[in-house]
Amino acid sequence: MKRDVRPFFIRLATLALLSAMAPLQSGLAALPEGLVGAPMPSLAPMLEQVTPAVVNISTQGHVQLQSNPLFNDPFFRRFFNVPSSPRERKTQSLGSGVIVDARRGLVLTNNHVIANADQISVRLVDGRDYDAKLIGTDPETDVAVIQISGTKLTALPLANSDQLRVGDFAVAIGNPFGLGQTVTSGIVSALARSGLGITGYEDLIQTDASINPGNSGGALVNLRGELIGINTAIYSQSGGNIGIGFAIPINMASQVMEQLVKFGEVNRGFLGAEMQNLTPDLATAFGLPDTKGAVLVNIVGGSPAEHAGLRAGDVVTTVNGHHVRDASDLRNQLGLMRVGDAFKLEFLRDGKRQTITAEVGSRQEATASTNGLKNERLAGVSIGEIPEDASAYGRIYGVMVYEISQRSRAFAAGLRQGDIITAVNRQPIEDLSAFIQVVTQTKGQLLLRVQRGNQGAFLVIK
Repeated sequence: MKRDVRPFFIRLATLALLSAMAPLQSGLAALPEGLVGAPMPSLAPMLEQVTPAVVNISTQGHVQLQSNPLFNDPFFRRFFNVPSSPRERKTQSLGSGVIVDARRGLVLTNNHVIANADQISVRLVDGRDYDAKLIGTDPETDVAVIQISGTKLTALPLANSDQLRVGDFAVAIGNPFGLGQTVTSGIVSALARSGLGITGYEDLIQTDASINPGNSGGALVNLRGELIGINTAIYSQSGGNIGIGFAIPINMASQVMEQLVKFGEVNRGFLGAEMQNLTPDLATAFGLPDTKGAVLVNIVGGSPAEHAGLRAGDVVTTVNGHHVRDASDLRNQLGLMRVGDAFKLEFLRDGKRQTITAEVGSRQEATASTNGLKNERLAGVSIGEIPEDASAYGRIYGVMVYEISQRSRAFAAGLRQGDIITAVNRQPIEDLSAFIQVVTQTKGQLLLRVQRGNQGAFLVIK
């Protein structure tokens, strides 16, 4: 039996309400004395300035459908007359966006709003329609930038989201369920939400301002009409709003936007250090007064962290003068830097405060060239440390397959890009140096224990 999911409305119990109001009689509609003759409190004046900057986005695109492996067999395709062209499915999407630069027509939105889009259309609140150009996307933060060419556009000023406090009023504007522009209000319920699995880099604002499907990419503003966040997700067991919504802080979104506009992509740097939160027990063991900071637990050989002189046990407290709350915060701050950027890092070692200047390295610097492994079974495969923005980082020990040739032995054996190798010939692999040592010493076949997503398997490369 199907569950009835049609919208329903609840009528208030009027009997109790009327009995409570009866003594008020004719004074029911009277305003408090202090407001007599004064304008009614309203968000309308602020919203009249803000809503022209919030746009509705619709997209059309396509995705390739995964097919049965038998379809890859030419004989099978000919016998059953299966078309050789890839199977596709058309997609449509509705969402929201925010104009942040009126002169250049730049619009901030979510990556998932415009993913797989071949055509992006933008509609302003005054009814004007524009075809949009994709500037760049960053799936790791769920941020995307598109551009429209129009006149008399309105852009929102950006707030400093680092100054937000729990309890600050917040107003969400977007296009829920494709109904058209809608405004809801609430407060900032929590800050620095992470570990939710919504995006790769999380430092999310939580709000009870009603956010629903279609609000994605829309604006979260303060009472001055300044943009404090980009609405991105809700927590819901029914698909509707239950008062737990999340937005990307505008400070993070704007830093990503700068890279997308300038370079068309986000080229994240690589530090080469595993880290964990500074718990109360660890703080006591390290002799530290509080739990603010991130503990480095492993330094990758040859990485920027090692070159900078960092060691396991160092407690990082600030990056470029910004305080580090925990390991997730440190990862976020480093993840917003570009390869080659120099940064100042302050840390505690044996209770003494030290400062170093380091340079963000390239992830490829941690990649092993298979030519140097001296094992022909891995020819055509590029192996490296598990990157800091991978979902397995900090949870699984091993190395990651960065690139693999389809003509290699490893590919024929079933190894794929993104696989994590956790053991070689039944020897656990913790890092790249251990992998190189085992593989170099092996003369015969390689038995690999591989983790792919949530599933594990053994592969043999002969």
